[in-house]
Amino acid sequence: MMDIFEILEKAGKQRHKKDKVRILRENESWALKDVIRGSMDSNVKWKLPEGTPPYTPSEEHTHPASLHREHKQFIYFVQGQKLCETLPAYKREKIFLSILEGVHPQDALVLIDMINKETPTGLSRPIVEEAFPGLLTD
Repeated sequence: MMDIFEILEKAGKQRHKKDKVRILRENESWALKDVIRGSMDSNVKWKLPEGTPPYTPSEEHTHPASLHREHKQFIYFVQGQKLCETLPAYKREKIFLSILEGVHPQDALVLIDMINKETPTGLSRPIVEEAFPGLLTD
């Protein structure tokens, strides 16, 4: 199973829309869809400070965690979610830092782009809507 950054990178490098859509569909996962929605859907508001937090990236070949598991913790960072609203800011930020420091360093950069609402390179709204209809709700 490819890491999220690998899927986004592979899809982004394709020249044709149909190839990008095919790669996204072939690698469909909740983690991939959560990252894309978190980056592109204006209804998803992150309750984290903007910018890049100070963190220590994990080793490229020995990262202990994967976004395919860690994406479930995004619920702690989305404004309006009960778990997010009841969690103190320092705990929310500590959970986010632990994810950043545990996943592949390139996936950590994808997460930072996500909370800063930067669309993954090479993707656009029409591509995402064709690959995953109904994912973007705004």
